[in-house]
Amino acid sequence: MVGIGPGSLIDMTPRARQAIESAEVIVGYDTYLELIKELVSGKAIIGTGMMQEIDRCQAAVEQAMEGKQVAVISSGDPGIYGMAGLVLELVAKYPETVQPEVSVVPGISAVGAAASILGAPLMHDFAIISLSDLLTPWEVIQKRVEMAVAGDFVIAIYNPKSTRRTSQIATVREIALKHRGPETPVGIVHHASRTKEDMKISTLEQFTNEHIDMFSLVIIGNSQTYVADGKMVTPRGYRL
Repeated sequence: MVGIGPGSLIDMTPRARQAIESAEVIVGYDTYLELIKELVSGKAIIGTGMMQEIDRCQAAVEQAMEGKQVAVISSGDPGIYGMAGLVLELVAKYPETVQPEVSVVPGISAVGAAASILGAPLMHDFAIISLSDLLTPWEVIQKRVEMAVAGDFVIAIYNPKSTRRTSQIATVREIALKHRGPETPVGIVHHASRTKEDMKISTLEQFTNEHIDMFSLVIIGNSQTYVADGKMVTPRGYRL
């Protein structure tokens, strides 16, 4: 299980690169395979599209059980909305005597990359919440948002909006406005660490007017977050 980082090869760890280079078979989502195409020339490739995670992870396990060195790639960190958990669950279905050895190679997460572009918005306690309801009911997601906002966490939003899901991010805004001021900083990063990278710092009242899609990561500040010199900062509490 290899985390390739947010997108740029220079943000991939040496350990992750070594794992990919030493593997015989590379397995991953087609979009992520494209990001590392210069590292996988001549290797066997198993790529699938969205919604086929179980199929490709099962194929990876089967290849490993045949004795092959397999790298299953995830963008960011494989243990943060990645494939590490799914692979471990699939491997556990087999008797211990035939289970392949699984190691998890961490990577720079999308939330970490986005935060660095915005400044330092995650300097205090924060929650990461995905708005995708493909695997989690919207009612559960909404409750998690409500609890995180009430607890004054900085909130990082993965999968904030898609062509199918357009209203959820507006609901998040409405929930947050019950507990935080309208001028609370909100950062939006598109394509973090990739060629189309850009960022925007807005406010809780106005941020849903900005362009937001599945390639965006949204960070909503807590009650203490402020903007200085174009950077979001959440104080840790040091006395200066």
